[in-house]
This record gives sequence, C-alpha cells and structure tokens, in this order.
Amino acid sequence: MPHTINAPDTPDEPVSAVPVTAADLPALRRRTSGVLIASQILGGLGVPIGIALAPVLATRVSGSEALSGLAPTASVTGTALLSLPLAALMTSRGRRPGLVLAYLIGALGAGLVVLATVVESFPLLLLGMAGFGAGSSANLQARFAAADLAEPERRGRAISTVIWATTIGSVLGPNIAAPAGRVFRDTAVSETAGPFVWAAGIFLLAALVVAVLLRPDPLLTARALAPQENRSAGGRSLRAGLAAVRASPMARLALVTVTVSHTAMVSIMVMTPVDLGHHGADLQLIGLVISGHIAGMYAFSPAMGWLADRFGRLTVIGLVAGLLALAALLAGTAGAAHGRTAAGLFVLGLGWSAGLVAGSALLTDSVPQAARAAVQGLSDLTMNASAGIGGAVAGVIVSQAGYGWLNLTGACLLLPMAALALRRSLTRRATA
Repeated sequence: MPHTINAPDTPDEPVSAVPVTAADLPALRRRTSGVLIASQILGGLGVPIGIALAPVLATRVSGSEALSGLAPTASVTGTALLSLPLAALMTSRGRRPGLVLAYLIGALGAGLVVLATVVESFPLLLLGMAGFGAGSSANLQARFAAADLAEPERRGRAISTVIWATTIGSVLGPNIAAPAGRVFRDTAVSETAGPFVWAAGIFLLAALVVAVLLRPDPLLTARALAPQENRSAGGRSLRAGLAAVRASPMARLALVTVTVSHTAMVSIMVMTPVDLGHHGADLQLIGLVISGHIAGMYAFSPAMGWLADRFGRLTVIGLVAGLLALAALLAGTAGAAHGRTAAGLFVLGLGWSAGLVAGSALLTDSVPQAARAAVQGLSDLTMNASAGIGGAVAGVIVSQAGYGWLNLTGACLLLPMAALALRRSLTRRATA
C-alpha cells in the first residue's frame, strides 16, 4: 500500500478527510497550477481596467486634474495595506480563503467605484479604489500558492508560469474596456465607469474558480507534507515571519531584491509617458512603449524561472542588477530618441520579471515552511509600499531635475541589492 499523507483541506477538517499519496503529487501540482493560471487570467482582465481608467474617473468626479493621481495611488495603497491581513488569513486558514476574500474585496471595491461616479463622491471613489487593489493582492499572492507544492528545483518555473498567465489578461483587459463601457450608454452608469462593473464580475468569477477548484489547499497540503517542521500557531504568526527574515541572510536578500526591483520599475515606468509627451510622442506611440514594457514584465517570465532554477537565484539576481541598470541607462539618456526609450522600458520589464521570480523563489527557499505565508505577505507589503512612495517621489524628481535624474536615482537603488548579492555569493563560495 502506498504511503499516505494526510492533507486537510481546512485546519478544522479531520486529517483523514483528504488523503494525498506521493503518487498523487504530480497530478495535484498540475491541477493547482491550472487553477491558479485560470484565476490569474481572470484577475489580469480586471486589474488593468483600474490602472487605465482610475485617473480619468478621479478627474471627472473631483473636477480637478490635479487630483487624478490620487485614485491609482489609493489602489496601490490598498494593495499594500491588504497584504498583511490576507497573509494572516492564509497563514491560519490556507491559500484558498485568502485568495477568495481578496477577489471578493476587489469586486466590492469596483462596485464602490461605480457607485461613487453615480453619486459623485470623490472620497467614496478613493475608498473603492483601495478595495479594488485587493485584486492585485490576489494576483501577487497566487505566485506563492504555485510555489507551495513545487519541488525546490522547479520552484522558479512554478512561480514564473503563474506570473506569465497575467500576460493574457493584461493584454486583453484594456481592449475590452471600451466595449464594456458602451453597454452602459444612456444609463445612470457612465461609459467610463461601466468597465468597473465588468471588473467586479470578473473578480467574482475568479473567486468562484478558486473557491470551487483549489482543493485541497496547496499551503495546507504542503504543511502536511512536512510534518517534521514546526507547525504551531506561534510559528506561523506575522511576528514569527519577521523573525524568520531577520534570521536568514538569504531571506533578507530576497526581500531587498523584490522590493528594489518593483520600486525601480514603478518609479521609472509611471513617469515615462510624461517624458515621452514632452518629447513629442503621441498617445499611440506612448501606448506602444507601455505595451512593450508589459510584454517584458510578463511574457518572458518562464525564461526567468528556468534561469533561476538552472543557474541559481543569486546568478539571476546579478542579472536583475544588470538589466535594471541597462534600462535606466537607455531610458535616461534617450531624450527624443523614442526607440531607445522603448528599448529601455522593455529591458526594465525584463529586469522586474527576473527580480520578482528569483526573489520570490529565494524567499520561499530561505524560510521554514511554517513561516512562509507570513513572510510572503510581508514581502508584498514592503514591495507595494515602497513602490507607492517611489511613484510619488518620481514625480517630484522629474519636475525638479528631469527624467534622466530619475533613472539615475533608480540605478542607485540597485546598489544595496547588488552588494548583498555579491556578499552572499562570496560567502557561499568560501563555505563550499
């Protein structure tokens, strides 16, 4: 008889309810990956709608273009603030309840955005956008759910496959915004707000897919597969997660990698359309540049996952530093050479992809199973909070010093990451 591993679907379920054998694991990994890919595609359809239309709605509802940036900022803030509560829920109850709740909050936020446009309430719009940010939180956390059951030597590829799935939704999402808005023509809901109704429905569908199909829960199953590790409630707390990062130099490097990569990318990306406009680019060209950037972010993530598994996390982190530095050089010195700006933004996306995949895999590798969900939530909080600050500071730098100085600042952010990676690499060689 094959050895049976008891994997409860919820912490309160009898341990014998969902037996998982070692022979079941390959099929279970494929099933989990398929469910997560489906939810990522759906989430990817909804999230870009907020990115594209939030500033337009903010201007319309507030009556001031100067306040337009507060709506996307509210979404980023919501993503950051929800990271820890969602991580706490996943830590205690598993991935499935956390992902479902995140998508439900995202749907509620989208509904509040629509209501805010009807009653013309700017504070309600900002509250709705903060809730809408939960959709991004779910998409980010899904990459860690993919890593729960992956073999250590394939963890990078498991993470990158889920990230890659976002490409489909990110490409299709903005293109369905206009048709979704036209459905509400001649109704109380404006055509600009109409796509948020679509986004709410998409998030609800994603929640349903996860709730019904993500069984058994990958995090709880992974814990059942490692009974020798500390699985006490205290070992799974957010405080224990922070302690796990402090105790592991590799975990600290991973956290810095994810945070620096995301902050540098967001800071440069958000101001690139402004700089392109200053150098005579029209909206079509700006759209093409941003599309190329998004392709760099998501489309090549499987290659980054393969590199991280094949050559090691530290090697890819070195590649991250090189790619992001090259991106800053190309974009920061482009001026009116739009082709160079486009190349810089594409490379910027590649650097972000490599940083997110290698950093997330290294973070998962470097902390005990019991603390992983808490550490991963801390990672998403740190990266989104830092990116929010970076995006706000980027506007000040460009207005006071210029786009070139912004790229130089982004390159300087890479120094702590590169120094830590070099130190870890030298330490590993010395002890080998």
